[in-house]
Amino acid sequence: MSNSVGHNLLNQSLLQGKVNSSGIPANTLFQAKSVHQVTAPARKSPISKKFCVNILNVQKPKLTMGSRRPVAAVPRAVLATNPPSDQQLAGKFNLDGHIELQVYVNASTPGSPTQVDFRVAYRGDSLTLHWGGVQDRKEKWVLPSRHPDGTKVYKNRALRTPFVSSGSSSSLQIEIDDPTIQAIEFLLVDESQNRWFKNNGDNFHVKLPAKEMLISNAPVPEELVQIQAYLRWERKGKQMYTPEQEKVEYEAARTELLEEVARGKSIQELQARLTKKDDDGKIEEPSRSDTKTAKKDERKQVFRTNRIQRKRRDLMQIINKHASKPVYEGKIVDEEHPAKPKPLTAVELFAKEKEQDGGSVMRKNIFKLNDKELLILVTNPAGKTKVHLATDFKEPLTLHWALSASKAGEWLEPPANTLPQGSVALNGVVETQFRPGSADSAYEVQSLEIEVEADSFKGMPFVLNASGTWMKNQGSNFYVDFGVERKKAQKDTGDGKGTAKALLDKIAGQESEAQKSFMHRFNIAADLVNQAKDAGELGLAGILVWMRFMATRQLVWNKNYNVKPREISKAQNRLTDLLQNVYANYPQYRELLRMILSTVGRGGEGDVGQRIRDEILVVQRNNDCSGSFMEEWHQKLHNNTSPDDVVICQALMDYIKNDFDIGVYWKTLNENGITKERLLSYDRAIHNEPQFRRDQKEGLLRDLGHYMRTLKAVHSGADLESAIQNCMGYKDEGQGFMVGVKINPISGLPSEVPDLLRFVLEHVEDRNVEVLIAGLLEARQGLRTLLSKPHDRLRDLLFLDIALDSTVRTAIERGYEELNNAGPEKIMHFISLVLENLSLSSDDNEDLIYCLKGWDQAQNMLKNNSNDWALYSKSILDRTRLALAYKAESYLSILQPSAEYLGAQLGVDQWAVNIFTEEIIRAGSAASLSSLLNRLDPVLRKTAHMGSWQVISPIEVVGYVVYVDELLTVQNKVYSKPTILVAKSVKGEEEIPDGTVAVLTPDMPDVLSHVSVRARNSKVCFATCFDPNILADLKASEGKLLRLKPTPADIVYSEVNAGELDASSTDSREDAPSLTLVKKEFTGRYAISSDEFTSEMVGAKSRNIAYVKGKLPSWVGIPTSVALPFGSFEKVLSEDSNKAVAEKLETLKKKLRDGNFDLLKEIRETVLQLAAPPQLVQELKTTMKGSGMPWPGDEGEQRWEQAWTAIKKVWASKWNERAYFSTRKVKLDHEYLCMAVLVQEIINADYAFVIHTTNPSSGDSSEIYAEVVKGLGETLVGAYPGRALSFISKKNDLDSPQVLGYPSKPIGLFIRRSIIFRSDSNGEDLEGYAGAGLYDSVPMDEEEKVVVDYSSDPLMVDGNFRKTILSSIARAGSAIEELYGSPQDIEGVIRDGKLYVVQTRPQM
Repeated sequence: MSNSVGHNLLNQSLLQGKVNSSGIPANTLFQAKSVHQVTAPARKSPISKKFCVNILNVQKPKLTMGSRRPVAAVPRAVLATNPPSDQQLAGKFNLDGHIELQVYVNASTPGSPTQVDFRVAYRGDSLTLHWGGVQDRKEKWVLPSRHPDGTKVYKNRALRTPFVSSGSSSSLQIEIDDPTIQAIEFLLVDESQNRWFKNNGDNFHVKLPAKEMLISNAPVPEELVQIQAYLRWERKGKQMYTPEQEKVEYEAARTELLEEVARGKSIQELQARLTKKDDDGKIEEPSRSDTKTAKKDERKQVFRTNRIQRKRRDLMQIINKHASKPVYEGKIVDEEHPAKPKPLTAVELFAKEKEQDGGSVMRKNIFKLNDKELLILVTNPAGKTKVHLATDFKEPLTLHWALSASKAGEWLEPPANTLPQGSVALNGVVETQFRPGSADSAYEVQSLEIEVEADSFKGMPFVLNASGTWMKNQGSNFYVDFGVERKKAQKDTGDGKGTAKALLDKIAGQESEAQKSFMHRFNIAADLVNQAKDAGELGLAGILVWMRFMATRQLVWNKNYNVKPREISKAQNRLTDLLQNVYANYPQYRELLRMILSTVGRGGEGDVGQRIRDEILVVQRNNDCSGSFMEEWHQKLHNNTSPDDVVICQALMDYIKNDFDIGVYWKTLNENGITKERLLSYDRAIHNEPQFRRDQKEGLLRDLGHYMRTLKAVHSGADLESAIQNCMGYKDEGQGFMVGVKINPISGLPSEVPDLLRFVLEHVEDRNVEVLIAGLLEARQGLRTLLSKPHDRLRDLLFLDIALDSTVRTAIERGYEELNNAGPEKIMHFISLVLENLSLSSDDNEDLIYCLKGWDQAQNMLKNNSNDWALYSKSILDRTRLALAYKAESYLSILQPSAEYLGAQLGVDQWAVNIFTEEIIRAGSAASLSSLLNRLDPVLRKTAHMGSWQVISPIEVVGYVVYVDELLTVQNKVYSKPTILVAKSVKGEEEIPDGTVAVLTPDMPDVLSHVSVRARNSKVCFATCFDPNILADLKASEGKLLRLKPTPADIVYSEVNAGELDASSTDSREDAPSLTLVKKEFTGRYAISSDEFTSEMVGAKSRNIAYVKGKLPSWVGIPTSVALPFGSFEKVLSEDSNKAVAEKLETLKKKLRDGNFDLLKEIRETVLQLAAPPQLVQELKTTMKGSGMPWPGDEGEQRWEQAWTAIKKVWASKWNERAYFSTRKVKLDHEYLCMAVLVQEIINADYAFVIHTTNPSSGDSSEIYAEVVKGLGETLVGAYPGRALSFISKKNDLDSPQVLGYPSKPIGLFIRRSIIFRSDSNGEDLEGYAGAGLYDSVPMDEEEKVVVDYSSDPLMVDGNFRKTILSSIARAGSAIEELYGSPQDIEGVIRDGKLYVVQTRPQM
């Protein structure tokens, strides 16, 4: 599939500005540049056929597809097809008399390196340049520091750089930037043959042009070059540079300094000027406009000459396979053996008994007392308020209590008539002993009952005492509210299916308590962590939903309760400590735990929270601002600080920075969800706007900046700056802030991580985000090992990693503008960065890692000018989209049911429930990755000539447009008028509804999938549309009458009048004659060998495989086969041992004939109850062994039972929904449909293929079309997501297959040595009824699903291997078609390079 020169020129604009993995510009398709070459002025396009044919005096041979060598894993320079005009021929040499070597050298300009190009007429992949530089003709070579990728140092005496092979020639480009090097010397060596090429026994020697002497040769310290480059950047308005421009600017800065030295400036004078040293030799500290912690000179840090040096890592080492299993209420799901309900605790049994005594339940709470429980149940029987307290605490327990009348929490002495027997009044409070339960009780608890006149009191505060030890509710008094719990109007909460319902019910029951303050909410959440963990994935999903509803302000943060900041901080600390422990011990839940942590502040013990109270006083005192707004905020902070305070503090700083513009204050608040109404809703409301004097500006900005750090330390664990500070350590800086605080650096951090974190802080707001993202990812990679094992500061590491992850996402979004005019290589690089970030945050990331490896390979193919780079990239893009779709569906199934159930329980706004999962996805890297894929997709389709459509069945039709989400949901519908279905989802196994004339979809079913074959057989237009704009237009055309005119690569559609509707296009199945089948009878034998296959015994599938045996070339293998003939099922059913099964089946079939289609599943299950007659077992055993096949029973009775179950599943597939409705559509008598079973030994395939010997998309009989997948063929014919490798081959040139598309299927199926039982009905070869694929083929053993890594698969990376395999498939198809004399539909496999055909049938 070679590209023409004209086509390349058309696409030149798509291939600009490549960047290699180290961040230095690489050569493009049209410019003869080395990997390290800086951007040069525009040149005339060097493409020239003259050079290709004549310059080397070697005729270029015609290349056939598949003859290219495998793409190298290391990016190398690309062969330039013509020397640029500014290069001079420096030498021409003959190697061994018939191989020509040419060396070109450019005339370098001041400040730019000298380029040396080597071109040699030599074919092979192992040619290497053995070279060095020469100074003053000295014998010892110097080794330039600048050299192409792939260069190796040889014994510290020479460099070895590989050539790049392209067809009949090889090329290489090096650059020399050391002005002291006057020439280069070299030898050539073919390392695979140890063959050396010399210049008449000596080294080759090429002189380099002398550098202009304007610039001094004296070295300038790199530190000064960095500063000069920064000053140039400032002078030019701090522009956003590409890495190429940055390199040019850096070298230009060096040139400026060298010119100054040449004019007489000393290095010391340059240093004094650039670093602004004063008379004492001290460097002035630059002024700072923000409160960042980095203390290094900003001028030296902003401008970097290179990218972050990414370490080369084996991506396989970061694969996680921690897929969690579904768990409901603490039990792994087992539909056949459902979990028993968890027994009620003693306290719950007590509560249940009291609830049944009468009176409505007003409140019910269960608190934890260490490992015991305390129940508080409030009921209102007969106008009374009755409080029941019960506990399974073993020690004697005393209630120390009072009542509240006017406000919650006040302590008033209870009236004497409310005191239980034995109570003692003590100075305004009462003490009452809990009473033990009766000896004959079914549960053991201590309990108390207190009765109060209704409406006299509003609540009851209390604490507990056990043997002198006071017990409180997480540091605060317990409080029982006597009021009826008010809830928002609720919708139907449903049955909680797909959720940890018991946990969510408990959360809902404690929400009124949680609303009091963050302290209460976090402590309740901490109490529920173990229950959530035991409930598994869905339990933690419930906690996440609850915490996110809180974080998005859908739940009340504070209600009539004052709490100290240190108590909030302590509760946060407790919750996050428990979460980090679960993270450390349950790796399968880490992704959910990261999301939970991102909704909760870090918290901390001791004075972390108290500083919020103390330091606001410091701000007020230092700046004389204690009244009005600041006092109101001070009161709020003292009584109930929250994450809103971080926003308020930021709004104040923005207001002050912007010249006290009050509009800026409100803008910051509103953008972060805080309105005037919310400020007024706080228990300590904020009524006033800030008003400060101008002389307070500097002091307020300084102190509020310090105070912001304190607020974030509590409320914003995942804030980048706070997270970095917590990991790198900080201490008291004086001025009343962080007094006595010292946070030590985290131990065990990789040595490079602190520098990376400092770099990130310094560059976090850069417009050019590529280097920043590289730094963020390198830091995340450095943390990865620490995050995977226990650590005493695991929580801080987690919050840091979450912050880095979030910063990557925001940087990508900021960098979209940078990509507006970028070429595909830049977008692909960004895709790789975001995909890496997503992989580092995912529990089960194997598919993502293989996508990442695919993108690396795609970028290498682009750099090496592979003709197929766009086609291959499109397959990786499609696979990445599938991975994102799977991730979104996974989130939806795990989170959305909990969001809907809990949201209804808590009265959350319906819109917040509806978009819950969508917003979770948008908050991560997946949304950014999807956006980047959408940018690249049209570029790849254009480059690969794919167009906007893949037309699978090109039939011109007219019909009315109908939009559906899934084709599956309408497959049994009958449309009364010609219908064009626009279906969002088409999996591949669906039937096409009656009345449908076209199916258009964005999904990508295989061209040879069931639905594709059905469309072609039924003359239905079927196509995949890649363009979302076209799909949106078609969806908007719903109800309109359109004409579709397809070509093999496009569909033109237009609106038409009803009069143009051809009556012949309407469905006329009602008038079609029904098809007839001849019912097959049992011939007296349960098993036959392949030489006994006849039309009375077996179907076409079995007969065809027997027919080709011995008639095909010897290199085509045919598996050994036997069969259970027609009538075997009916005979087994008639056996006395199966009488009950037969009677039940007959009853079900009668109801089915009456239209009860829901019984199809029960019929299949009934067939599976059949017992095997001994005669069947014996005959099948004898026949299989006689044919040389293994007998399953030899491995034990269980293995035979597996085989028998597989046979019954084949018979039962007669009642598959799709198959049953298919027979009804063509009025086929279902009773007459008989099922033989073809038995074959499974070949554990490396690859499986399907061939159509006439191209099904174009109808071209001169072309063979085939699709290939890894592993077994079920992923190809069974509607597994993704595309297979597809290719065509001309029948007159079978050794030149042309790849049409590379594979995107993420899953391959593999199996142990086993037996497969294939359906073989008498309807499969019936004219007018395509029965193939409707019925099941069942292996005896379950296939293993393997996530496929194509980047190491020889079919992808080895061109010669690919050509051999695809050619053999095409030749096999041609041979079988020739044998039958008609187009064939063929299935087969490849094992260890050998091809096997497992079935063939006429192509429909």
